[in-house]
Amino acid sequence: MSAPLATHDFTTVDAACEFLKRTRAELRQLRKVRVWKDKLQVIDVNKDCFEINGIGYLDVDVVKLMRMINTAFDPTKIHEPLDFEYKEFDTGRRHCWAEDRVM
Repeated sequence: MSAPLATHDFTTVDAACEFLKRTRAELRQLRKVRVWKDKLQVIDVNKDCFEINGIGYLDVDVVKLMRMINTAFDPTKIHEPLDFEYKEFDTGRRHCWAEDRVM
C-alpha cells in the first residue's frame, strides 16, 4: 500500500470529522477502513488512503468517525481487543427500507 495522501493527528472528534469531509473528495469510492489501536485508515478502490493518527478501536469516539464514512461494523463489539495488528471493515453500509419508521 502506498503512503497516505493526507494524515491528521486526532485532537477532537469535530476536527477529525472536518478532516474527513475535506479529504473525502481526494479519494475515489471508499472500500475499506482499517483500525489499529492508535490510528484509523480509510482506503478507496485504487488503494489510495488517508489516516487519522491518535484514535483507534479502543477509543469511544471512533464509532462516530466510522459511521460518518458508512462503515459496516458492530458498534457493540468494535472496542474488543484482538490478537491481530488491525481490524478491517468494508464501507458502503446500507440501511433497510423504512428502518427508521415507527409503526
